Amino acid sequence: MAAYANNTDSQPKIAVIGLGSMGMGMALSLRRAGLEVTGFDVSAASMDRFLREGGRCGSTPAEAAEGADIVVSVVVNAAQTEAVLFGEDGVAAAMSPGGVFISSATMDPAIARTLAERLEKSGRHYLDAPISGGAARAGSGELTVMASGSSMAFEKARPALDAMASKVYELGSAAGTGAAFKMINQLLAGVHIAAACEAISLAAKQGLDLNMVYEVITASAGNSWMFENRIPHVLSGDYSPLSAIEIFVKDLGIVQDMARAERYPAPIAAAALQMYLAAAGAGMGRDDDASVARIYAQLSGAILPAKQDRKL
Repeated sequence: MAAYANNTDSQPKIAVIGLGSMGMGMALSLRRAGLEVTGFDVSAASMDRFLREGGRCGSTPAEAAEGADIVVSVVVNAAQTEAVLFGEDGVAAAMSPGGVFISSATMDPAIARTLAERLEKSGRHYLDAPISGGAARAGSGELTVMASGSSMAFEKARPALDAMASKVYELGSAAGTGAAFKMINQLLAGVHIAAACEAISLAAKQGLDLNMVYEVITASAGNSWMFENRIPHVLSGDYSPLSAIEIFVKDLGIVQDMARAERYPAPIAAAALQMYLAAAGAGMGRDDDASVARIYAQLSGAILPAKQDRKL
């Protein structure tokens, strides 16, 4: 992580729009690098926390981004990104001419291209920069960024990228390429979580010791990063949302839209999407995405651990 001297004349002015679990970590990583950061979030509690951490806050996205050289947008989807840019109190007109907008939301590549074209007409730059790594890595400045944009967009964004990420993949000169890479990642992530939940629920139906199943599989060829990361949530019976079901309802829905547009079959991703939809329809949309296991359990009568069964 690069560190910058506390000289406001040479530092870029940065705004972070969206101070959720990812955006907060990214904003704090920027602060640790010695950069001037103003944040905004619809949650007053999130802004209060950032203020306590020594940051500044604006009362609107436009106020936070006033004169900013870099605006980092860490919102949920394309619609929210468009609102941050061009809606009432949007940042597009408020940020510095020649500044760069770093878009971290997961979205359809075609929409990323459209947003970039609209912003670049104003003389500002757009970096299509979806992220991966989770809240912990956001907080430690060790995210992976899948970015595409002009050489000037990368140059302008470099101080923020250096502070927020351990890996920045420069994937092309046109917005939309970064988004496309992220959707391939999300296809795999969503399928792997669903497969892990299917496997652990079948193990429960078979009456196997689930802790031993976890130990054996994580040492065997059937392991995946998602099995290793998500199945402990099932074993503890704790579905507090670290990554919610609704995220994969959205992301695998985008995968299906992309595949349909290309007349490309994606049956495995489609089957996984149905399980996330079932979980959301059963009232688990805001719960952890490992809740897919609970749907398998409901369908099959498998008994999964309850939260009070967690071994200390």
